[in-house]
Amino acid sequence: MRLLLGFMWLLHWLPLPVLGRFGTAVGSLLFIIMKPRRDITLVNLRLCLPELSEAERTALARRHFQSYARSVFERSILWWASERRLQRLIKVVSYDGAHPASAGIPVAAMTGQPTILLCPHFVCLDVAGAAIAMQASASSMYVQQKNAVFDKVLRDGRARFKPVRLFTRLDGIKPILRALKEKLPYFMLPDMDFGEKDAEFVPFFGVQAATLSATARIAAATGAQVMPVISTFLPDYQGWQVKFYAPWDNYPGPDMVEATRRMNAFIEERVREAPAEYFWTHKRFKTRPNGEPSFYGKAR
Repeated sequence: MRLLLGFMWLLHWLPLPVLGRFGTAVGSLLFIIMKPRRDITLVNLRLCLPELSEAERTALARRHFQSYARSVFERSILWWASERRLQRLIKVVSYDGAHPASAGIPVAAMTGQPTILLCPHFVCLDVAGAAIAMQASASSMYVQQKNAVFDKVLRDGRARFKPVRLFTRLDGIKPILRALKEKLPYFMLPDMDFGEKDAEFVPFFGVQAATLSATARIAAATGAQVMPVISTFLPDYQGWQVKFYAPWDNYPGPDMVEATRRMNAFIEERVREAPAEYFWTHKRFKTRPNGEPSFYGKAR
């Protein structure tokens, strides 16, 4: 692991166009050799984008592997590059309703009251964290890594500019509520299948998906506003774009199921804008309602 991290550290010195193309090439190779993950990706794309031909879905799956591998290697820049370089590579756009309102991070809006930053699983989601960390503290949930060295690098990389509170699922909800009470923005990653516990079956691309209702429930419990943030690649390996959307009006409302459905509908819209950059290798429809058979068969 130390050798791998040393290699990653060396990569951060490369110009982004060179590093990005290297990641794309690695992704092309992984698409060929990682058959189980390729199969999961294609199942997800068949379920979510049935209007595409099989050849179009295969091409999209290949682009996803390229995007995902690229994002992993570009993470070296997020972890070790200078703040000045990151500011040059990250383009931030804040939206007021449907229209861009400014080119800066809405720090006052997200720290003036309890704020949930809704950050779906696009491959560049760590870019949003880096963009915010250069200007404000925040909190988030993360998966603790089995390797202690890598876990430390991950934590240090996310907290190297401003203090960041990182929670695990084992910590429960109380630290999140405390952070929101202190007006510390909380990154919510709401769109993975963790089973039926604390989840509702609501449509995602027309397919019933076990979806965590925590976004709606925490917003209701704390009075927090929900402000979506989406990170994607800029064209031609020129960097990344981070979009902050206007906080949702009247959210969550009295119906937690409807609020969760509304969240999924928003994520669908963003996925259609950058379909290759969504995290398709995850078994998003693993948990099935009413004993329905698995979509994934023996795929790991």
